[in-house]
Amino acid sequence: MPTGFQNNFLICFARRRGLLSKIVGLKYFNVYGPNEWHKGDMRSLVNKAFDQVRETGKIRLFKSYKPEFRDGEQMRDFLYVKDAVEMTLHLATAPKANGLYNLGSGQARTWIDLAKAVFAALEQTPKIEFIEMPETIRDRYQYYTQASIEKLKATGYQGPQFTLEGAVKDYVQNYLLPRKHLEV
Repeated sequence: MPTGFQNNFLICFARRRGLLSKIVGLKYFNVYGPNEWHKGDMRSLVNKAFDQVRETGKIRLFKSYKPEFRDGEQMRDFLYVKDAVEMTLHLATAPKANGLYNLGSGQARTWIDLAKAVFAALEQTPKIEFIEMPETIRDRYQYYTQASIEKLKATGYQGPQFTLEGAVKDYVQNYLLPRKHLEV
């Protein structure tokens, strides 16, 4: 993955060569889905929560340290990998697409929403425990992310196809439970 310096270099290179109007850059928001077991601690909460429920019967979420967010109500724009692929392929074939595009669902949802979706996919009653956030990340933790996808939709993109609940159900029931990889 390019560093900030490398990204700046690539942008300057493209600008000097007159290529900026022909380049598409993608910024993915909180992607989750099949084939992420290898990511260890960096895998999605859906994947981690699935293991937590199987091992302990509950999901552990961070407490909030900002008064405007209750515990578990920190928000993210979660994007199912199948939608991320669809968006990427759409932009690869959209003749007038250029510039930077946010790839997300366009809707911020809470960690509690995500946890409840995992329990629903497993047909279990939600049991959520709130734990201390490590001090090493408290000062830089993002409490809210949401992709602005208007530019993507202006290219004719009609999605995303999956709701959070539908995506989590697909992931849990068709990939995590059977320990199956997504084949392409």
